[in-house]
Amino acid sequence: MTQRVSSETTETVRATMAQAGATNRPRIEIPAEEADAFPADEIVRFVADESEYRARIERPLTGDGRLIRGLYDTPRIARNPGEGENRLTEWFAESNRQFGGSVLVDVVEDGFKYGIRHPGERAVYEATEAPNESLADIAQQVDDQ
Repeated sequence: MTQRVSSETTETVRATMAQAGATNRPRIEIPAEEADAFPADEIVRFVADESEYRARIERPLTGDGRLIRGLYDTPRIARNPGEGENRLTEWFAESNRQFGGSVLVDVVEDGFKYGIRHPGERAVYEATEAPNESLADIAQQVDDQ
C-alpha cells in the first residue's frame, strides 16, 4: 500500500508565480532564504493537481534563490524543454491567477519530490522514496538515450 502525505504535514515554502521576462510564460521564484530545500541544477519530481512531472531547479542569474521554469512529462524533456509541453503554463492558465501572486511549494521528499498548490488549497501526495545514487545514475543514463 502506498503511503500518502498531506500538504499539512510537509515543509511548505511560499514562492512567487512570476512572468519570465517579456514572455507570457510563468515561472516559480523561490526566495533565497528558502533555497537550501531545493537542489540547484537538478531534475526533480513535481506534483501539480495530482499529476507528477519533472522539473529542473535552476539558480537565477542574479541572487541566491531558485527558479522553476517548467514542469515536463519526462526527465529528458525537463533537460531539453523545447522538446515537449510545459505543464506549468497549463497549470497557471487554468488557475485564473495573476503574475506576482503566491504559490505554495511543498517539500514532499527533500531533494527529490515537491508539490505545488495555490494558497488555501490542500494537497495529498504519494510518498516516493528517493532512489540510492547508483540506481539514480542508471536511470539517468537510460533517460538520456
